[in-house]
Amino acid sequence: MRIENLKLDNYKMAYPLDRIAPLEDILFIDIETTGFTAKSSSLYLIGAAYYQYGCWCIRQWFAESYAEEKEVLEAFFTFASSFTHLIHFNGNNFDLPYLLQKCVQYALPYNFESFEGIDLYKRISPYKFFLNTPNCKQKTLETFLGINRRDMYNGGELINIYHKYVNRPSEFNFQLLMLHNSDDMKGMLQLISLLAYYDLFNGKLRAKKVQANTYQDNDSMERHTLVMKLALPTVLPRPLSAVSNGCCFSGEDKEGILKVPIYEEEMKYFYSNYKDYYYLPAEDAAMHKSVASYVDRGHRVQATAATCYTRKYSSYLPQWDIQIEPFFKRDYKSKELFFELTDERKKDRALFSVYASYILHKMANI
Repeated sequence: MRIENLKLDNYKMAYPLDRIAPLEDILFIDIETTGFTAKSSSLYLIGAAYYQYGCWCIRQWFAESYAEEKEVLEAFFTFASSFTHLIHFNGNNFDLPYLLQKCVQYALPYNFESFEGIDLYKRISPYKFFLNTPNCKQKTLETFLGINRRDMYNGGELINIYHKYVNRPSEFNFQLLMLHNSDDMKGMLQLISLLAYYDLFNGKLRAKKVQANTYQDNDSMERHTLVMKLALPTVLPRPLSAVSNGCCFSGEDKEGILKVPIYEEEMKYFYSNYKDYYYLPAEDAAMHKSVASYVDRGHRVQATAATCYTRKYSSYLPQWDIQIEPFFKRDYKSKELFFELTDERKKDRALFSVYASYILHKMANI
């Protein structure tokens, strides 16, 4: 087995990782194998990045022959035992299960039960729509962040290079294999900044300013929009913008602007206990029986679920679930829900902080 160590003197973490754990307790990992199934392939390299003495470092354990993969496993798990948090890219689906299967194969007593885990792929992929990337592969996300690699190979292409190395070791092929893994580790250290987008959807947003704007659309119709200026939980590594469900979001640095359409029209509030109401056709509204009983019988009928409503012309904001009550609808069968934008609510920053988070989740279809 061969062990390589690399010190990243100039690397500065672009994300407040110490929110998660002390930096000295965090270990980044990435593995290289000759296939996807542990029983029919070989583990030939484990890379790890860690923080020590004020600097990020990379350590790599390389199997110079197929027979050395057990030694690689033992060396890695011995080293990892002093850490409490593991960070990886799609490791929940590949790296960790693969390593565990190899441990079973060699009857080694190692597992990941004592670690807290963060899978960067799992945390970032739900927000691919906002990143506007074709996929969430590591190299795609590195391109999104403007990260340049020295390595020009993918994992599949390196399989044959490793087989060639085992049969006829050469320093050139060794360096190719190590470079790919070290670039994966360096890339992962930089991809950690993408957790800012995870925080955008899972952290606490704060509505700093809320105002209603008026504009004319392409048909010269007057439209109204609620504009929320938001303080974001973490600095975004790159600006982003997205439009969905009639809403528009743009974010840069630690500030976001969220625009939501305001609907000025008549809507209906439906009472749930319709059996206690009469419907008054002339008024096109429902009235509680305690009052409507005084109305002439010819001007009232028993209300149904579809006619048990009151009408109100006002300003409304959309919601796709019952988040804010009372909720209004255009019609009984309508799936679109709204809540009234009252003068009192316009001053409620806490409500709009929660509403902004709700809208972002709906824009991402989460």
